[in-house]
Amino acid sequence: MNETRFDNKLSSTGPVFKPLYKQVEEHVKQLIVEQRWKPGDMLPNEFQLAAELNVSQGTMRKALNSLTDTKVLMRKQGVGTFVSEHTAQNGLFRFFPIIADGKNPELPKAELLSIDTQVPDATVCSALELSNKDQVIVMRRRRLLNDEYCIAETIYLPYAYFKALVDMTDIPHTLYHFYQTHFNLTVHSTKDAIKADIANRNDAELLGIQAGEPILSVQRTAHSLNGKAMEFRISRCRSDNYHYLVTLN
Repeated sequence: MNETRFDNKLSSTGPVFKPLYKQVEEHVKQLIVEQRWKPGDMLPNEFQLAAELNVSQGTMRKALNSLTDTKVLMRKQGVGTFVSEHTAQNGLFRFFPIIADGKNPELPKAELLSIDTQVPDATVCSALELSNKDQVIVMRRRRLLNDEYCIAETIYLPYAYFKALVDMTDIPHTLYHFYQTHFNLTVHSTKDAIKADIANRNDAELLGIQAGEPILSVQRTAHSLNGKAMEFRISRCRSDNYHYLVTLN
């Protein structure tokens, strides 16, 4: 494999000055985006990386620590540093906050209802940073916990990134790992907007509740490692036996 050299000359031009370790951090993220290392791969140790990128060991360690703090990388004590994977287990606690009352967190099953393509409306265009000439893939699912439908979700994906999805019939329950392994797109950050709402007729039919019952409406935008908006999801969640749990560290 060709060695990658990193130009460690700091630039004070441009609107934002970035410390060297932040530049190294972004460079490592870009190498992951380019599949130099794939999810689950172990990175060279910090001495090797520092030499390869032509920076000090201290700078390299600071960049790796920052990437570990933001969960781009994960450390296994006594083994090494790895590119994080969105497995079902870590995705459960990081990305799925709907919990049945009085129960431990559990990954729900997903029932695929439909997949099609459409021209996005203004809300979807804004969330995914698209124009109204772009197309999106629309995936509709409903999810089960304890053998009860609890969430109806509509997922919008940029067609340019996910066009192969249209012809797939076997879609797994855990999408973020699926995005990594099939499309080389890693969800790095998510932003949820949560609002109290009441069930409409479609919610009632899909979730087995009465129209007019209280529900939670959650709009999520997910961004990839290189800052691309890659998913916009609207989840309509029952609130009678469920709650939204967030733990802040």
